[in-house]
Amino acid sequence: MDVGQAIIDGTREVFSAMLMVELEVVKIIEGRGGDIPANITSMVGLGKDIRGMLAVHCPSSVARDITGTFLGMEVLEIDEDVKDAIGEIANMVAGNMKNSFAEDGKDIQIAIPTTVIGESFSTSGMSGATRVVVHFAMNGGLFMVELKYID
Repeated sequence: MDVGQAIIDGTREVFSAMLMVELEVVKIIEGRGGDIPANITSMVGLGKDIRGMLAVHCPSSVARDITGTFLGMEVLEIDEDVKDAIGEIANMVAGNMKNSFAEDGKDIQIAIPTTVIGESFSTSGMSGATRVVVHFAMNGGLFMVELKYID
């Protein structure tokens, strides 16, 4: 399975159906490297045949734009609505990834999203995991969807 393409297809499907927004793929990074410039990250744990996490990383302006489009209102600050909206986006993209892996005969369980807000943070662990990060453009802003997993 082409994991990068599965991330692209799954994310585009969520944004098209839920936000009526078409996304542009900017680049795909496989493996280590690439800073994650984000103020808000929502992560969904994966278990069973594929262990790892799917994360949506956004600068605050993009997170507010996504939330405003999702809710149909202007969003001026990072609040509970933003945390919930980015968490729901991550959850829906993880659901699409679950379906993609199921087509490959892999059963995945997904956890409840966890959202982190801050200026500078990093995640660690999962030594030897496969990592794929897709950078998307939406309304002139950039955000990333990252899948880090062990199968």
